[in-house]
Amino acid sequence: MNIITKEITIKTKHENQMIDLSDDINSEIKSSGLETGIVTIFTRHSTGAITTIEYEPGLEKDFPAMLKRIAPDDIFYEHENTWHDGNGRSHVKASLIGSSITVPFKDQKLLLGQWQHVIFLECNIEGRDRQIVFQMIGN
Repeated sequence: MNIITKEITIKTKHENQMIDLSDDINSEIKSSGLETGIVTIFTRHSTGAITTIEYEPGLEKDFPAMLKRIAPDDIFYEHENTWHDGNGRSHVKASLIGSSITVPFKDQKLLLGQWQHVIFLECNIEGRDRQIVFQMIGN
C-alpha cells in the first residue's frame, strides 16, 4: 500500500465558477503508477468546494441558482462583524457542499458514473488562485 500526495493550483475568475478536475485527477493517478485505490480530492480553502456533478451548461446555471436560494447575497451575515469582507455567503455555500470527496480508481482511472465529473466550485465573491490536493492510497 502506497500513499502519494500531489497538489495543483487552479485559477478561478468569478463566484460560482465550476472547474472540471476529472482529467487532472486521472493524470495524477497515471503519473503515480498506482493501479487501484482511492483518491481524496481536497481544497485548502474555506470558500471553495469539491463535489461531483453532471458537468453541463444547464447545471452550471441551476447549481448556483439553487445555492443563491439557500445562501442569498442580499442578506446580512454575522461573518461581516468579524472580517467586513462581504463573503459570508461564500463560507456558508462552501461549508454546505464540503471541502473534499473520496473516489475509488481502478486501472489508473477514476470509477465515476457515466455523467459524473469531479468539480471545484468557486464560492468566493471573486476569483483567485486555488490549491487542490490529491491524496492517493493504493497499489
